[in-house]
Amino acid sequence: MEPLKHECGVAMIRLLKPLDYYQKKYGTWMYGLNKLYLLMEKQHNRGQEGAGLACVKLAANPGEEYMFRERALGSGAITEIFSTVQSHFKDLTPEQLADAGYAEKCLPFAGEVYMGHLRYSTTGKSGLTYVHPFLRRNNWRAKNLALCGNFNLTNVDEIFARITAMGQHPRKYADTYIMLEQVGHRLDREVERLFNLAEAEGLTGMDITHYIEEHVDLANVLRTSSKDWDGGYVMCGLTGSGESFAVRDPWGIRSAFWYQDDEIAVLASERPVIQTVLNVPTTSIRELQPGQAIFISKAGRLRTVQINKPRELRPCSFERIYFSRGSDMDIYRERKLLGEKLVPSILKAVNYDIEHTVFSFIPNTAEVAFYGMLQGLDEYLNEEKVKQIAALGHNPSHDELERILSRRIRSEKVAIKDIKLRTFIAEGNTRNDLAAHVYDITYGSLEPGVDNLVIIDDSIVRGTTLRQSIIGILDRLNPKKIVIVSSSPQVRYPDYYGIDMARMSEFIAFKAAIELLRDRDMKDVIAAAYRKAKAQADLPKEQMVNYVKDIYAPFTDDEIAAKMVELLKPESVRAKVQIVYQPLQGLHEACPHHPGDWYFSGNYPTPGGVKLLNRAFIDYIEQVYQF
Repeated sequence: MEPLKHECGVAMIRLLKPLDYYQKKYGTWMYGLNKLYLLMEKQHNRGQEGAGLACVKLAANPGEEYMFRERALGSGAITEIFSTVQSHFKDLTPEQLADAGYAEKCLPFAGEVYMGHLRYSTTGKSGLTYVHPFLRRNNWRAKNLALCGNFNLTNVDEIFARITAMGQHPRKYADTYIMLEQVGHRLDREVERLFNLAEAEGLTGMDITHYIEEHVDLANVLRTSSKDWDGGYVMCGLTGSGESFAVRDPWGIRSAFWYQDDEIAVLASERPVIQTVLNVPTTSIRELQPGQAIFISKAGRLRTVQINKPRELRPCSFERIYFSRGSDMDIYRERKLLGEKLVPSILKAVNYDIEHTVFSFIPNTAEVAFYGMLQGLDEYLNEEKVKQIAALGHNPSHDELERILSRRIRSEKVAIKDIKLRTFIAEGNTRNDLAAHVYDITYGSLEPGVDNLVIIDDSIVRGTTLRQSIIGILDRLNPKKIVIVSSSPQVRYPDYYGIDMARMSEFIAFKAAIELLRDRDMKDVIAAAYRKAKAQADLPKEQMVNYVKDIYAPFTDDEIAAKMVELLKPESVRAKVQIVYQPLQGLHEACPHHPGDWYFSGNYPTPGGVKLLNRAFIDYIEQVYQF
């Protein structure tokens, strides 16, 4: 209901033919640039705070620019950066614009290697300097590096201390800058190694440059620079000499997919994006495996290499529930199954009163789960009809059959997303009053005082929109009972791998558990968890334990959900309200290949996640309590 800040999105393109080939076949040498625009626009859901692109020309002469970058801020950043690129071509004659040779020699962004990025800040740091791709410039073409990624490192402090002890001086204390320095440092060493080999073979001048660019081994660069990275990431990069690469974290937390034919090689954060942009079948697209990297050489040769040993597989389940496009065939099926698995709990919540219940969804991300819920309800109702018909005996009357067969699941589009609040709106009560109008309702969609209203959402994290808008606006329909259904389990723990959920105070589930401990005079549980967390604050992250689990341990899911209702239900609401959550088991049954569930279970895939959780819990307790 309240939008999570999404993970970032990446896109890479390597043209495998000369620009003139695309001019002749597709009528434009901008084929790669146009495909990059589509790949980025189709992933716009993953980033609305900024966007950037980088391009490398493979055949530039000394003294000619060969590496280009454009970045912009805001939800319109994609349009802005591509408009800026196109502005370089606006004064060309039609003949010049159709001349691939002229473009390759004279025009910026007329290259064969492209990389794009969509940014959503997960650190609170903003501004153009934090928008990817990041550049590391050098007078040697092979040492130039552009990096972008979908990631969050949990051990930035350790890496920063290590590389500064070596004498490096990162420009900023941010994981992207630090990763840029690490990869750049190892790239420098690799180029210098090859320079010495070339000299030893008697090469001089440009022959040395060509030798370096033909032999550079980026697999070795990534092995040495990424071995200590703790976190979830897909990191993409280009070198000035035309090498491109992408590497995935060894836990498989973040995802990436790639495709290659004889014309083009492409990588993106989501599979259906590649399917749509290139019009290729699912079966032709491959997933980058955990710990694996993909490399495309200056000559256009593609290879995959296992860079880091795969760890326990923990791909992010929130990708399936919320972030990725539902047009992916597997994600669509999984989201439907998430809705279907909630049916037993929903029926219990409405006391099996199908005749007097209207089913709906919160637009727009919960729509697919809604269809799955309806399918499960239809199956339940059909089973009930079979039982009722069988109970009539062998000669039921027409009226009896008609009465049974006419029973239907009642579904309506009850909630309508009406406006998007802007940041310039006043704070305080004025803002809260306006927030109540983010959603509107379809009046007359249920019978007042008689019908229950069941409305499904994909997740309930903070509960802000529930409290400020949803529950109150739904109550205007005067339902007997409002059942809010979450297709995901209770979000209890922060994420530290690329989603903007990092503070304990944000989670309504955590607030509910703390309130229950207070209500039941169990504050000693809070104090004990704090003491244990504080005692391990200086331990190596590998030895840390998640003691926040102790906060939830005394209570059932239903008890916490009931407390959430108390915290979220406005006093003016007349209807009875209940919140129903997906059980953790239901999540794993619906998404069996994405077991990364740390948001719900607290089982972090890396030691760095536990370390940052420990710090967040200590900070929360010390701000609220005096221990």
